[in-house]
Amino acid sequence: MFRRVAFSATSSFHRSKSHLAAPVAAAAATAPPTHAKTDQHIGHSGAKIFHNLMAEMGVDTIFGYPGGAILPVFDEIFESPHFKFVLCRHEQGAGHMAQGYARATGKPGVVLVTSGPGATNTVTPLQDALMDGTPIIVFSGQVATPVLGTDAFQEADILGITRPCTKWNVQVRHVNDLARNVREAFHIATTGRPGPVLVDLPKDITAGICQSVVSTTPQLIGYYGEDKVHGNRVDQAANLAEAARLINVSKKPVIYAGQGTQHCSDQLRELAITMNLPVTTSFQGMGAFDETHPLSLHMLGMHGSAYANYAIQDSDCVIAIGARFDDRVTGRVRDFAPEARRAGRLGQGGIIHFDISGKQVGKIVPTNVGVVGDAAYNLAQLLPQLEAKPRPEWHAQLNGTST
Repeated sequence: MFRRVAFSATSSFHRSKSHLAAPVAAAAATAPPTHAKTDQHIGHSGAKIFHNLMAEMGVDTIFGYPGGAILPVFDEIFESPHFKFVLCRHEQGAGHMAQGYARATGKPGVVLVTSGPGATNTVTPLQDALMDGTPIIVFSGQVATPVLGTDAFQEADILGITRPCTKWNVQVRHVNDLARNVREAFHIATTGRPGPVLVDLPKDITAGICQSVVSTTPQLIGYYGEDKVHGNRVDQAANLAEAARLINVSKKPVIYAGQGTQHCSDQLRELAITMNLPVTTSFQGMGAFDETHPLSLHMLGMHGSAYANYAIQDSDCVIAIGARFDDRVTGRVRDFAPEARRAGRLGQGGIIHFDISGKQVGKIVPTNVGVVGDAAYNLAQLLPQLEAKPRPEWHAQLNGTST
């Protein structure tokens, strides 16, 4: 059975209650800066490099629970002026706190745990963050590299365990790689469809001393990122034009807003109000559009409003923005949005899907047009191509089903 190693300074880690909760502040997550090479880490321990990188990345709060394999890092960050550490009672709670922090601030949540049970206890929040597209970064302690694979105390193959529930994971194998791996982790967690990342830190890496100039440029072979503003804008122009055409010729369009609209609520509001388009949201999309507005149909799906579900089923043009067509929304997929599918076959409407990740487009529900990239940017490009129409018959029908 795994056992935790106690951290002797735990009881004095915080000296005031003000350290127990982080203030909520809206902030946009940004990709980390990159540098070719640097000598700033020479003479520093891995733990010191970690501390400096957290400050450089703008981390102001770390959640976690200490243990033997990660003690070099805890000794370094103890009473750091750059951020506060929130001591949790369980690593699973630390992971979920980091999720809440990320959703409230827009910045990636950071978790620091020990090896073995400390790391495995983060699996549930990692999987939850993967499903919800929430950026969190878990730094887990690990046994020293010379004893990896020997069943050393609290050794666990955390890379193998978390591969299915992370966007990316890595084990740092040399102190010279630490700065680069940390920057890679922040970049991957916050670009494209956000998600969880795990960085495994063997104890000899965090205790070791950097003795040479190191490369800090992320080397993400095979990761294309679908960055905050999609780099391949030219290819989206034709898709945006076709999306605009289908919306313009449709008679009963409706917007289905998911979590991806939380960071483009201004563009969503402008699109809906200017074009007189009703809006329904997924559970994770709630709050992106004012639910007291007359155009709001409230939440969609199994636990949503009846009129939102009727609207989707009757609509001839479903405009999905940052939504993944969860089964709680679609029910039996082949019966979802039948009128939009019919209109799509005729070129008079259809299902249009805006998403940061091309992998999501058409994954669950067949789409007529997929627009990949940052929703705020793409909605801004779409709006000038649309024709504002009152559509009185459609709104009269919706008002009849929502009373």
